[in-house]
Amino acid sequence: MLVLFETAAGYALFKLLDDGKLANPEKLWQDFDTPESANEAVKLKAFQKFENMSDAVSSVTALLEGKLSKDLKRFLKESIDSTSLKGDQLAVADQKLGAEISKKLGIKVISDSTVLDLYRGIRQQLSALISDVDSRNISSMALGLSHSLSRYKLKFSTDKVDTMIIQAIGLLDDLDKELNTYSMRVKEWYGWHFPEMGRIVNDNLTFAKVIKKLGVRSNSQNTDLSEILPSDIEKDLKEAAEISMGTEIAEDDILNITFACDQVISLSEYRTELYQYLQNRMSAIAPNLSTLVGDLVGARLIARAGSLISLSKQPASTVQILGAEKALFRALKTKHNTPKYGLIYHASLVGQAGAKNKGKIARVLAGKASLAARIDALGEEKDITAEVGRAYRSKIESRIRHLEGRFGNTGPKSQKKTEKFEFQKGTASYNTSADVTNMEVDEAKESKPIEAIETTKIESDQALPSSSGGQKRKAKEIESKEDESESESGSDTTSSSEAKPSQKKRKQDEELETKSKGKEKAEESKETLSKKSKAIKEEKKESKKVKQLKEEKVKEEKVKEEKVKEGKAKEGKAKEEKVKEEKVKEEKVKEEKVKEEKVKEGKKEKKEKQAKTSKEGKKDEQKSSKKEKSTDKKKSKKGGSSKD
Repeated sequence: MLVLFETAAGYALFKLLDDGKLANPEKLWQDFDTPESANEAVKLKAFQKFENMSDAVSSVTALLEGKLSKDLKRFLKESIDSTSLKGDQLAVADQKLGAEISKKLGIKVISDSTVLDLYRGIRQQLSALISDVDSRNISSMALGLSHSLSRYKLKFSTDKVDTMIIQAIGLLDDLDKELNTYSMRVKEWYGWHFPEMGRIVNDNLTFAKVIKKLGVRSNSQNTDLSEILPSDIEKDLKEAAEISMGTEIAEDDILNITFACDQVISLSEYRTELYQYLQNRMSAIAPNLSTLVGDLVGARLIARAGSLISLSKQPASTVQILGAEKALFRALKTKHNTPKYGLIYHASLVGQAGAKNKGKIARVLAGKASLAARIDALGEEKDITAEVGRAYRSKIESRIRHLEGRFGNTGPKSQKKTEKFEFQKGTASYNTSADVTNMEVDEAKESKPIEAIETTKIESDQALPSSSGGQKRKAKEIESKEDESESESGSDTTSSSEAKPSQKKRKQDEELETKSKGKEKAEESKETLSKKSKAIKEEKKESKKVKQLKEEKVKEEKVKEEKVKEGKAKEGKAKEEKVKEEKVKEEKVKEEKVKEEKVKEGKKEKKEKQAKTSKEGKKDEQKSSKKEKSTDKKKSKKGGSSKD
């Protein structure tokens, strides 16, 4: 088995003398414990050095990407095809590289955990296995190769261009802040001399240019400001300069103010150049995102995410809230509504929508912006024309038009067509033909025969208990009968006069019968009505009783709840009293302990004082005894000398 080993100095090809050692990878480290055992396990077959640092960097970058470089391909072909090692297997650490070698060269490749253990042993005894290269040289080569490789990665990094955008947008924001501070200071400073100018000229750059050209306000009549200001504003400015309420200032003050104006002008010019640079960078790196959201908002999104690739990895929901992280976490803590938009709020499409639809448009725009960022970052070919961004922008604009037209915030309102009421002038005329006097009604009644009148009375009595629909029908029947009676009265008068007495008796009997029937029906209807009224009254009484019972139950429940609350309140008070009593007891115990400690400390102090006094007394006694002894000795010496 052959082993391909990559070093900082070059490629090495080893021959594993015993293939059975890979069967026990746990004991493989014993074969590489010493240089002698390593030379017995593995033997160097071929070694190819890198000619220079550029070749080393190119080959190492290819290895990191899992690709087969030209140098490695040539080395494997020369070392394997020229020798008798053609049928052996090749051990490779990287699986991607092994797949490339087996695909392009047709060599059997092994790359698993046992191979990694074998690599670890070879790396441990590399200086002993490769005699041509010293271990110190290999370490220095590895250090130099790592430095050059890191430089190569930074040089050709895609994130490096993103860093330019991030730095540019950061500097642009800083310039805006500086310009605001400088311009405010200039306005306040020059306002003491010419306060009316701040109301007339609003732009900071034009304000600075006017001050630089004008100087003192007394020069306003002699200076021409037509290049800076329009004619109307120039006229107003000159009129205000004549009637100004400002104070007079010295030449040194004007010089310092003009120096500050020079700073404002130079910073604003540099800001325009920087903005143009940022536009060019954004159109080159993220054209779809810049057309959809805008150059400034797109650059701020990239700066907040860190790079264009990291922005493309984030979902649309994160892009929507990007820049409002503090508000989001505050809302999650306080359990309020989360924010609907962050930096994306400053996009022109969100500004076009109404107040109610800003959240919807921000959500739609965030989704399309995340897609545009993925196309810009991960697309194989850069879309310089930004066709995708334009298509997304047109879709969002149509969505805004649809929402605004639907809800009627700013779009055309859908109004219902209603006809206007028009008052028709003119007085209504009185219709005399439709008027009927009482005299005409009496004459019509007299002209009618007696039979028709009686039948109408009977039928009217019968119609009382019936419904309104039956009354209409009976009125029609009465009218038809009246017409028949009138037609009969107009016929032969002789036959009617002879049959009158017999007909009257019959009709009287019929009237009595119909009256009796009508009375019975009326009584029946009255009974039914009375029964219905009684039933309704009983139902009302029952409903009242049910309501009363429900109210009583509710009152009882309220009373129970109040009692429960009172009981809980009493229990709480009792617990509080117990807690207070316990606290009082604890405080008393603490006071007693403090008193005991004080007493103990007093006793200790007394004992210490007594011990000190006793020690001092002993010392005094010792001193006195020493003095007595010394005096005795002196006396004895004097006595001895006197004897002599």
